[in-house]
Amino acid sequence: MTDNRHDVLIVGAGVIGLACAWSLLRAGRQVTVVDARHVAAGASHGNCGTITPSHAPPLPMPGMPMQVLRWMLRKDAPFHVSPRWDPALYGWMMRALRRCNRQDFEQTAVIRAELLKASRELLAQWVERDRLDCEFEQTGTIYAFIDKAGFDGYRWHQQMLAGLDIECRRLDGDALRSLEPALNDRAVGGYLHPGDAHLRPERYTAELARCVRAAGGSIVEGTQVASLLRANGRVGGIVLEDGRSWRAESVLLAAGSWSPELVQPLDLRLPVQPGKGYSITYERPALAPAIPLVLKERSVCVTAWSSGFRLGSTMEFAGYDSSLNSVRLGALTRAAHEYLREPEGPVQREQWCGWRPMTPDDLPVIGPVSRHPGLWIATGHGMLGVTLSAVTGELVAAQMTGRVPPWNARPLSPDRFN
Repeated sequence: MTDNRHDVLIVGAGVIGLACAWSLLRAGRQVTVVDARHVAAGASHGNCGTITPSHAPPLPMPGMPMQVLRWMLRKDAPFHVSPRWDPALYGWMMRALRRCNRQDFEQTAVIRAELLKASRELLAQWVERDRLDCEFEQTGTIYAFIDKAGFDGYRWHQQMLAGLDIECRRLDGDALRSLEPALNDRAVGGYLHPGDAHLRPERYTAELARCVRAAGGSIVEGTQVASLLRANGRVGGIVLEDGRSWRAESVLLAAGSWSPELVQPLDLRLPVQPGKGYSITYERPALAPAIPLVLKERSVCVTAWSSGFRLGSTMEFAGYDSSLNSVRLGALTRAAHEYLREPEGPVQREQWCGWRPMTPDDLPVIGPVSRHPGLWIATGHGMLGVTLSAVTGELVAAQMTGRVPPWNARPLSPDRFN
């Protein structure tokens, strides 16, 4: 066995692991990032890249159980559970369903709003300060509706965001299409969130990797971590699949939806499930949306950059099945045809799927594990990994260097599940 000694070892080179590495390096720590595949190989690659304080309301909400039951009757619905025996998933779902009440919904929204707004501002600062070439645009986002009753019934969203100090403007059909001509005449109205932004996620992660390496950090790709190394009552490193051990002062687990399997031998509960999302990337059409869209009735996201055009979303709980489900992909293009004048680009470049790390309370897991000194966790960001990357990095760096973070980290602690 080769005994390599490190300061901070980060498991996972996705957007969260790289953001944490970058913040830790600027805080004076030495960092090595290890990934079984390569930079941004998972959910950090093919998502729609929106930066969304508007997503402060969590997924577990009043009325969601009935909506989920209706969706289960449709194979192409935004939410789908593949039938199989999976006790961990069913336990996770029961915990999520128990949170579909007004009190938990409102309390979680307050926590998420603080983090999302802070991360949105931090990310803009990172882009400017570090000259991140990632097609960052501060154009906002739009929730677009083609059903009048659904549009009118969504006023609660605007009212809730107002209470969280997040701007949201209601636009009727004519005003909406004037603002965003890419929408067709079926659009009856929408909600504009001027404080949102977007970027191209695979370019953002590549830029973070560049910054990490330029600052003296190391990124080791194609290296599988078999287990965490325990010694003298603490987590003191990692054991690689080839048997080598690397020791470290601190280990940060940022392996997304793969994180639970690494903590299982520690008798540590980490209820993170892989929520499979899909996207299709095209060359940019002539009439592409200037503002990222959520096609609300279909829960499909549309983002255009100067370099391309992407349809994405859906939530499928199918374990780690890596196959591309044609029904799920077809749901993306069918939705685009319902709402957009040019629903697809001239050339399709990529069909993709990836696993979002979903927690039952829709809050990330960030912080030290009190039962296992030396171990830190940063995962469970669900569909908000890109948005929350900057605040996660700054939270981890503050905690690891003994500073009090300016945001309330207690609700995010891994200890809440143990």
